[in-house]
Amino acid sequence: MTRVLLIGGAGRLGTAIARLWSDWEIVAPGHGELDIGDAHALRDAVERIRPDVLLNAAAFHDVDRCEDEPQRAFAVNALAVGAAAALARERDVFFVTISTDYVFDGTAREPYAETAPAHPISVYGVSKLAGEYLAGCLGSRALVVRTCGLYGTASSRNRTHLIERVLEWKPGNPPLRVVADVVASPTFAGHLADTLRRLIVTESKGLYHAVDRGPVSWFDFAREVARAAGLDVPVEPISAAQWRSRAARPRFSALDTAKLRGLGIEMPRWQAGIAAHLAARLR
Repeated sequence: MTRVLLIGGAGRLGTAIARLWSDWEIVAPGHGELDIGDAHALRDAVERIRPDVLLNAAAFHDVDRCEDEPQRAFAVNALAVGAAAALARERDVFFVTISTDYVFDGTAREPYAETAPAHPISVYGVSKLAGEYLAGCLGSRALVVRTCGLYGTASSRNRTHLIERVLEWKPGNPPLRVVADVVASPTFAGHLADTLRRLIVTESKGLYHAVDRGPVSWFDFAREVARAAGLDVPVEPISAAQWRSRAARPRFSALDTAKLRGLGIEMPRWQAGIAAHLAARLR
């Protein structure tokens, strides 16, 4: 049986992994027990648990707060990732860490491939890119997976994803105002978990993009959520300029998955992700 030490197990991806990888041994200490930034605690956990895989799904991912707390962003998203990769290499453990579409500046007009030059425009994006570099440099058996717009259920309190804003809208509330000129690759956590497992089984190393297929604006995504759920939710388009935030965000950050397809892995389209999430909510 494959034994996985999962950091960040209470988030959307970690929750999906715990549900879908039931035939593997998943050890997922809570944040109070194991913090990715606590190198001594991580070393003790690896020595005690002796995992086959060390999977980091934790991050400081509040994009706006990262602008105010850059030291914390780099400590969690970069330095801690590098230390975990180095420890995994020392113990001959396969290391996996999750990165983001925010390593790109959003000036492209077609989905970004892994070979596209990274140019982050926020502290969060820079810190995650630094984590990628450190994982690659310090982990000889290391896999970095970039994803985008991850949604799904979580056992911890997470920031509300757009899909939940649509599903939780009540009659009488103001219309949902959603940006129409920001395009991404929203991804269902269950689909990412399935893909990660296949990459781990084949011990694929290096950098991969793993997202539900098909670029879509957040406005069109919200409208499809309402349609698929059979809800009459008023969704109004706004521009990114009208959605004020501290951190700059890429206007186009859809990711290309051709490298995955080269391994015979085809992720579902974004509409299937919405359907899968709605079905999971009914279980």
